[in-house]
Amino acid sequence: MRLRSLAMVLAAACLLLLTGGPTSLAQQQPRQQPQQRSLFQMFWQIPGPPRTATPQPRQRVAPAVRRREAPVVVRDDPVIPKVDVSSHIVVMGDSLANLLANGLDDALNDRPDIEVLHRAKPDSGLVRSDFYDWPKTVSELLAGDPKISIGVILLGLNDRQPLREGETVHEPLSPRWLELYRDRIDAIATAFATRRVPLIWVGAPPMQNGRLSADLVTFNDLYRQRVEKAGGQYVDLWGGFVDAENRYAATGPDVSGQPVRLRLGDGIHFTAAGARKAAHFVDLVIRRMIETAPQNSVIALPVSPETGAPTALELQPGGIERLIDQMVAGVPTIGLPAALQARPLAGPIQPLTGQAVPSEQPLLASITEARGRGDAALQLERVFGQGIAPDPVSGRLDDYRWPR
Repeated sequence: MRLRSLAMVLAAACLLLLTGGPTSLAQQQPRQQPQQRSLFQMFWQIPGPPRTATPQPRQRVAPAVRRREAPVVVRDDPVIPKVDVSSHIVVMGDSLANLLANGLDDALNDRPDIEVLHRAKPDSGLVRSDFYDWPKTVSELLAGDPKISIGVILLGLNDRQPLREGETVHEPLSPRWLELYRDRIDAIATAFATRRVPLIWVGAPPMQNGRLSADLVTFNDLYRQRVEKAGGQYVDLWGGFVDAENRYAATGPDVSGQPVRLRLGDGIHFTAAGARKAAHFVDLVIRRMIETAPQNSVIALPVSPETGAPTALELQPGGIERLIDQMVAGVPTIGLPAALQARPLAGPIQPLTGQAVPSEQPLLASITEARGRGDAALQLERVFGQGIAPDPVSGRLDDYRWPR
C-alpha cells in the first residue's frame, strides 16, 4: 500500500515537471500582484515571469517649428539705377514726327540720361502759319526751356498747298513759293544757331503716291541746303524705305534685319517697326553729338578791374566771338587787364585747306646763311636743294654696301 502511494506521488511529480505546472499556475495569477518565485522554480533554474515596468507619466513635447524661407524673386529685366537727365531732345513737326518721337523713346531706352520731349503738332507745316507758326513756336520754345540739348524736326507732309503772301496766293512749288518756303526754313535753322543748340532736320520718306513723293524730293533738297548752311545736320530716310529699284516699299528689313511691315495702309505713316527704323538713323547722330560734346566746359570771361564783374561786351550775345576777332585783328580792347591785353586769347587763323603762302626768303637760303659758304653749305645744297642722299660712311647704319 505504501509502495503504491509512493509511486503515485512520483508519477505526479514527473507529470508536473513535464508540463511546467508551477509556471502555468504562476501565469494564471493576477498581474497586479507582485509574483514571487517558488522554491521549486529556484532549485530547477526556471525563470520567473517578466516584470512589467511601472508606467511613467507621458511628457508632452513641443512641436518643431519650421521656419519659412523668404521667397527669392528672379527678375528678367535688369534694375537700372536712377540717373539724372543731362540731355533733353525735343522732337517737332507733323504726325510723322510724332511717330519718330515714339521710335526715339524705344531707341534711347538704354540711356536714362537722355529724355525725349514730344512737341509734334499733327496736320501742321511751314505753309499754314495761321494754323501753326513753327518759326515762332521754335523761338519761344528755345527761349523758354534752356535745358534743350538737341532739336529734331520732321515735317513737309502737309505743305503741298498754296502759300499766301498778303493778298497774293502763290501756287505750290512756284518760284516765289519756293523762296518764301526757304525763308521759313532759314528762320527755324537760325533760331537754333542763335541759341547754339544742334539741329537735326530729318528728310521726309517716300510715299505711296508718286506725285507726293516727287514733291517731297524737292522739299528734302531745300531742307538739306538750308540746314547745312546754318550749321545743322540733315538725316536722309529715303534709302531705308525703298526697294532695290528706288521705289516705295511698304515692307522691308527692320533694325534687326527681319522682314516686317514698315508703313501703314495709307501709304504715308510708319508702323511701330517703321518708326523704330526711322529713329535708328536719327539715334546714331544724337549719340555722336552727345559723346563728342564737351562736358562741364567753363569759359572764363574777362572782368572789370574796378568792379570785378564781366564787362558789358561779354554780357551781350556773341561777345566772346567779337572779342577774339578784335584781339586777332590787333584792335585794343577796353576793360581787360594788362596781362590779357598783352597776350591775345587766340593767335592768327590759319586755313587747313589750300596752299600756304611762300615766304620771302627760301628755307635753303636761310640755312646757307646760317652755315656759311664752306663745305657744309655745299653739302646742304646737295641734300636739300638737289635731293641727293649723302655718301654712306663705313660702319654707319646707312652703309648697306656689300663687302668685296
